[in-house]
Amino acid sequence: MTRALLSLGSNLGDRLAHLRSAVDTLGEAVLLVSGVYETPPWGDTDQPAYLNAVALVEDPAADPRDWLARARAAERRAGRQRDPQRRFGPRTLDVDVVAVWDDAGEPVRSDDSELTLPHPRAHLRAFVLRPWIDIQPYGRLPGHGWLTDLLNAAPVAGDALELSPRPDLTLESST
Repeated sequence: MTRALLSLGSNLGDRLAHLRSAVDTLGEAVLLVSGVYETPPWGDTDQPAYLNAVALVEDPAADPRDWLARARAAERRAGRQRDPQRRFGPRTLDVDVVAVWDDAGEPVRSDDSELTLPHPRAHLRAFVLRPWIDIQPYGRLPGHGWLTDLLNAAPVAGDALELSPRPDLTLESST
């Protein structure tokens, strides 16, 4: 059995519908979904604001590559078009595999170019850390430490001030 933390983001089209579609695509594997946050774009600021959330998922038969395949399936379902000229550009849906734990609860590590675990930039992204704290207040990012410590450290602390909780938006599955 593996458990994974997936980051969800959308800034094109019906952003909330794209996030809900990702939750629907993940189906019964979803254990917990965070609140939704509106966030400024990261890495490429010439684009609309994002809606971001995270999902904790579990499947007895899944391995880390399965989580990556499910993430990409959710992106395809939302019509994601990758622009090689804009790595951090706008997107209908972005689903990143942030971390994976094996059935003993140990973090899975991978240096594979297709799937680096834990995600190599998660510790720098308030839009991942803050929603993650919603569902695991005492969580740790493998190899980096406590989520709250990471969120309160520079330069992430400044980015965290720009996140807007959206309690008016929820990600309950429509299935």
